[in-house]
Order: sequence, then C-alpha cells, then structure tokens
Amino acid sequence: MLPDFWTNLREINARQAIFHQWQQLEDSGCIHNFRLAAGEAQGFREGWFFADSDAYKWLEAASRILRDTPDASLSRLVEDFIGLVGRTQCPDGYIFTYNQIHFPRVRWQNLQIEHELYCHGHLIEAAVTRFEACGQTDLLVIARQAADRIVADFRGKGAYHTPGHQEIEIALLRLHRVTPEDTAYLEMARQFLEQRGRSRWFALSVARQFLQVEGRTRKVQNRKQAYLQEHPDHHPYQLPPDNEAKKPPFTTLRWYANALSGKYFQQHVPIRRQHSAVGHSVRFAYLETAAAMLAEISGDQSLISPLERAWEHMVTRRMYVTGGIGSLPDLEGFGNDYELDPEYAYAETCAALGSMFWNAEMGKLTNKPQYGDLFEWQLYNAAAVGMGLRGDSYLYNNPLACRGGVTRQPWYAIPCCPSNISRTWANLGQYLFTSGPGQLTLHQYITIPQQVINLPAEGGGNLAIRLKVESHLPWEGFTRLHVVEVTPQDTEQHSFQLRLRLPSWAQNYTITINGKPLAIAPPPTMQYAPTAGGYDPRMAAFLPLGQPIRAGDVVETRFEMSIRLLHAHPRVKGHRGKAAITRGPLVYCLESIDNPGMDIFTIRLDSHTFTAESDPDLLDGVVKIAARSADGQRLTLIPYFLWGNRGRSNMTVWVHTGKEA
Repeated sequence: MLPDFWTNLREINARQAIFHQWQQLEDSGCIHNFRLAAGEAQGFREGWFFADSDAYKWLEAASRILRDTPDASLSRLVEDFIGLVGRTQCPDGYIFTYNQIHFPRVRWQNLQIEHELYCHGHLIEAAVTRFEACGQTDLLVIARQAADRIVADFRGKGAYHTPGHQEIEIALLRLHRVTPEDTAYLEMARQFLEQRGRSRWFALSVARQFLQVEGRTRKVQNRKQAYLQEHPDHHPYQLPPDNEAKKPPFTTLRWYANALSGKYFQQHVPIRRQHSAVGHSVRFAYLETAAAMLAEISGDQSLISPLERAWEHMVTRRMYVTGGIGSLPDLEGFGNDYELDPEYAYAETCAALGSMFWNAEMGKLTNKPQYGDLFEWQLYNAAAVGMGLRGDSYLYNNPLACRGGVTRQPWYAIPCCPSNISRTWANLGQYLFTSGPGQLTLHQYITIPQQVINLPAEGGGNLAIRLKVESHLPWEGFTRLHVVEVTPQDTEQHSFQLRLRLPSWAQNYTITINGKPLAIAPPPTMQYAPTAGGYDPRMAAFLPLGQPIRAGDVVETRFEMSIRLLHAHPRVKGHRGKAAITRGPLVYCLESIDNPGMDIFTIRLDSHTFTAESDPDLLDGVVKIAARSADGQRLTLIPYFLWGNRGRSNMTVWVHTGKEA
C-alpha cells in the first residue's frame, strides 16, 4: 500500500523542509542581515535587497506548522526571530534591512524595483497567519506598526507611488480581514490597486529608477570588496551553479520592451482594463489575487468581468498542460499566445503558487467550480514539482522537457520558492471549503485530521461544523468526509447542505452517504474551445447532494482514475503527433533514468498499452504508468512532479503517440 500522500507531505514540510530552510537562511546571511540592522552584530549584508521577504515567508510557514505539529525547537526559532524582527524595526514602524544597513536616510525611492513594499507585505502576511493559527499577537503588533507607517507615507499619493512587485495589496487586505474595525488598510490596498497603470511617463520613471538602482548596487559592491579586503577571513556564502535555462532568441530585448511599457510590472493599464495575462507571471498572479480579494471584501462587482477575462486568456492561450505559467526565462513571464515551448518553459514555482492563491479567491468571489479545479491541477503538477522528496531540494523554474541542464538544488540566489511552497503546504487546510448560508462547498480533496468551520445558518446565526477529510488522491480516487459534530451556536438549525466539486478529470464517479448510494443526475456536459495545453478546468462542475447533512454523516466519493491523453492546441508549435499522459489530477512524464538506452524525445508510445501500476519501491511509492513503444519496448512514466529527484536526467512531458490533435 502506498503512503498517504498528504500526511507524508505535511510531515516532510514540518520535520524536514522548514528546518532545512532555516539553516539555509542562516548560512546565506538572510537572518544575519536582521542582526546587522538591529546593531547586534558585525559583518556585511548578504543577498538581494528583497532577501527579508524569504525570512518572512519562512516565518509564516513555521507559524502555521506549529498549530498542527507542535515542536519546541521550531517554536524557539520562531519566537527568537520575532524578537529579532521587533528589535530591527525602526521606532516609526519602517523595516527593510537593505536600506537600514546601506542607505539609512533613504526610503521608498525605487518602488518598481527594490521591493520595500513587497517585503513589508510578507511581514504582514506572516503576522496575520500567526494570529489566525496560534492566536499570538506578538508579530501582529510589529506588522500593524509597519502597515501604519505605509498608510501614513502613501495615503493620497498617485500612480508613481505604487509598487513594482505586487504583494503589499494582498497583505493589507488580509490584515483588514482580521482587523475589520480599521478601514485604513482596506483603503490603502484599494489605492495601490486603483492607481496602477495610470503613470503617463512610466518608461522615463522606470528608466530613472534602473539607473538609481545600478548606482546603489555599485556602491554596495564596492563596500563589500572593501570589507573583504579588511576581513580576509570572511568567506561569503557560495551558491551552487545556476541551472542552464534554455532561452528563445531575443528574450533580453523582449524584457526591456516589457519593462519600459510597464507590462513587466503590471503597470501598463488600470486593473479594470487588464484583460490578458502579460508580463512577469508572479506579479500578474499576485495582482489578480489582490483584485479578487478587493472585489470580495468591498462588493465591487465591476472587478469581476476583467478578472474572469484575464483568467480565461491565461488558461486558454498562455498556460502549460501542467498548469505552469510563464514561458520566457529572462522575462520570468508570459510570451505570446500559444508560445509554449516545453524546453523554454520557465513556469516558476512561485507563479503557480500565485495562480493558486488567485484561483482560491476567485472561487470565493464567483462561486464557480473551475477555479478550484485549476487550484488542484496546479497544486499537484505546477507547484508540487518545486520541492524534492526529502524537502531539502528545490526547482525554481520548471521546464516540461529537459536535456540534462536542470537539477534540484538546496538553495538559490533568489530563494523565493522554497519558503513559498512551505507556507502554502502548511496553509492548505484554508483552501478546502467555502461557505454560504446553510451550505458548505468542498473544493479540495485533501486529508485533514480535523477542522472546524463556522457556517452561517440560513435563518441567521452560525453553525460550528467539526469534520475530518480522508483523501487517497492522487493515487486513488477515494475520499471520505466525516461530519464529526454540528454545534448550534445561536440557531436551532442542526443540518446543512453540501456541494462537491466534480473534477474535470473525473469522467465517472459514485457517491454514498452513510453507505447508501446517492442517486444523482450528472451535471450537463459543456463544450468549450480547446485550451493551449489541453487541460481544461472549465469542465469541472458543482454537485449539490440534495439532502441535509448532519453530525455523524459520512460522505464517500469514488472518482474513476482513467488514463487520458491530452493534446495541445494546433497553434502550439512542435506538438503535432504528441500527447501529454495524465491520470486523475496528475500529469506524467518520461524520465531517462527509468527508460535507459532510449531516446525519450523520439520514441513513439502505443497508447493502447497504457496501464496504471502501484510501485511502492519507486520514488518512495507511486502509481506509475507502464507502456510499450510502437516497436514493443517497455516504458515507464512517472508523475511529473517527481522528476529530477535522482540526479540530472533527460525528461519530457509531451511524448509521441502517433495521434494528432
């Protein structure tokens, strides 16, 4: 029997990944930067100007982990670091170690590039999570001081005072959700969002900022060289060599064009006129997340249509079959429509995570099933690929084909993805359900030992629903939801309605309530134009169970886990005669280590020979797909998210099947 996927993943995150990341943050100088800024140590600041954000994301992950997996040593690390952050913060709330150490008289100077507000945003998010998960206000006090500083410095300012990397908007809106009595954070987020794309002379402004940043960077480097000459015993942190990302022609020129036009920074048009996925993919996803949050919190219906149009454009024209987004390495973002070369694919892990955040918010906002479906698909494929089996190696970019140039590494020069993965894994319980009056909707089939959901009752008041979810995904299509307790608080209601998301990949399914099969009419089949990668989340549906659910009820679902061949849109070059092999929510790939002596890029698979086989000895236990080539050779396909865990190798998602799209 294969290990429980989600129990194992959480264990790796809590026992291995979080401690590995802390050590890397220490070794790379990220934590030491705070000691330097606080005046508690000597030395030289290491890392990019936005390095603080990596520590804050780690803090958010650790805070959520501690709620579910108490650990004395992790608790000490968290409390000690929070104390250090508090001592680093300026008396007026400002905190940004790069400026505090190197340019103490400078603030908010290069907002498009140097990420001050981005770092403040991740501090605030960590504080909100710690408060929600543990009830602790120590970090929240620090975060509110930082947020108050931002409000005081930016309130009423225009387009030239919006950040170049979206994040602070999400953070302020999350802060508003836990402090609804103070509308200043909501209004500040609204201002940052509404003022985007309104700079008349953006190209000149960002060019000036690039020159300023270049000059500041040169000063920092000169100081570093002087410091190293004075301290010859000091050895700067050394990273492993970067992966060799394959690049299409003219990517540097395209980056300059994107930067000067504002697309790279999501500054090219106001948010209600942004109907397409362009520019830096992480920035795009974070911007759309914040806009969806603002629409949901404020009730601003005018934001919904542009959000839906941008999502539709991304899914149908600019998304890989894995759910990965961002096809250009230098740009770290979107190319043209259907420009989805599998070897060029950047598909940054953080971009997939950002898209998941956006989809979670869109599910709340619109009450439509496709957003939860894409969340699931990206979770298993575009995001899970970013962390290795042991929690101590990572992928930053995620190509869909590789000729040995990419390998997992313990850390990166820009280590945004490791702690971003860990905080997402730790927070997954927050994405399972949404609720409305008398109705609970299950979006994600993820094992959770126990969770309490406060559900508004139909006639007013609230229900406290305690439940457990057991999921055998992604290996088997079985899930069980057990309603442990329904507690009337200020209502007489003792039951609720339940809806399930029917995944786009599930052609057939059965549902039982307390062991009795549920007679259900399947939702109508919808027809859509093909997507770029072949995967279409719009095929998902919601299924109301149609009867009251009470304490003690057990709802079981069995989804058929058939093997499917997905075909790319005809306008995607180089994919004719090829298919991506999927089973359930997983995309599979050929890796050379499993298929020695074969050219995996040219071999032709016989699609009639595919079988799913459980293999407890392969990659700690997987369901692999066995197949034969057209000339009878045995082949093995593994889940894409597990590739690269056994050293450098060749890999491809798209395989020749002889069947054209």
